Amino acid sequence: MDHEIRELQEQITKESRILSPLRAEISKVIVGQKDMVEKILIGLLSNGHILIEGVPGLAKTLMVSTLAQTLDTDFKRIQFTPDMLPADLIGTMIYNQKTGEFQVKKGPIFSSIILADEINRAPAKTQSALLEAMQERQVTIGDHTFPLDSSFLVIATQNPIEQHGTYPLPEAQIDRFMMKLKLSYPSKEEEYSILKIHGSGTLIDVTSVLNKKDLEKAKEVIHQVYMDEKIERYIVDIASATRNPEEYELAEIKDLIAYGASPRASLYLKIGSKANAFLSGRGYVIPDDIRDIGYDILRHRLILTYEAQAEDITTEDVIEKIFMGVEVP
Repeated sequence: MDHEIRELQEQITKESRILSPLRAEISKVIVGQKDMVEKILIGLLSNGHILIEGVPGLAKTLMVSTLAQTLDTDFKRIQFTPDMLPADLIGTMIYNQKTGEFQVKKGPIFSSIILADEINRAPAKTQSALLEAMQERQVTIGDHTFPLDSSFLVIATQNPIEQHGTYPLPEAQIDRFMMKLKLSYPSKEEEYSILKIHGSGTLIDVTSVLNKKDLEKAKEVIHQVYMDEKIERYIVDIASATRNPEEYELAEIKDLIAYGASPRASLYLKIGSKANAFLSGRGYVIPDDIRDIGYDILRHRLILTYEAQAEDITTEDVIEKIFMGVEVP
């Protein structure tokens, strides 16, 4: 058993090193935002879609486009607008006058990595066009169903909901995002570095350093990361505490949560914590891995009551109480 664990650790140490050049290429363009980079890598390795929220000018779009340049894979950027229709996203049927038949014209969603830029600028019917693609990794156009790429990944950006001209995402869609990342302003030193790098007028060259084969191999290794049964129980307890807090002596937050996290949250906590351990070069999951990704996986899945909103209580406040209340193995 010890021999198998050592072999697994050596394999994970070796495979995790392939991401070092990728981080180096991204750091040429993106200053700071280390946590965002790591969380996007977790999503990439876990096949989990990511929603990035922040005010304009925080390099959300630049981050995703830079990541795409470092990967040897297909990439499409889709700008969401208020007049956008579902057919503009997934495609439609067009009539061919020569043959007298309808033919399928595929939309931009048929790519490996999709940047859904400012996704909350489009109305709900357009956003909902992503539901089938994000969950089942397929698209239905007319009577035809087309499978998407095995590494299909949606990374969406959005401005805060309070911004003018934005629409809240439907609950069914927002739950399909593995993580919701919130970006803050850079520090003074980071902003100074941004001026030095991007204010010189020099075009920064980013090269592809990771091919699809190596990426798929790393994804397979992640599933081999060891997770003890106690850690699995810990994940279930965290998710359950969002729905039945009184069972965990958290009665004070019962009236703050209208709807708790779905079982999809537990699945993402498991695979996400394994990916976090992988990025740390570890062959096993520890409770800190759960906490590292817990806020990003849970924050968009908890719907707070009007009472909580009236008291200016945030989902992060509630998640903190849950992590404090649930017993750590």
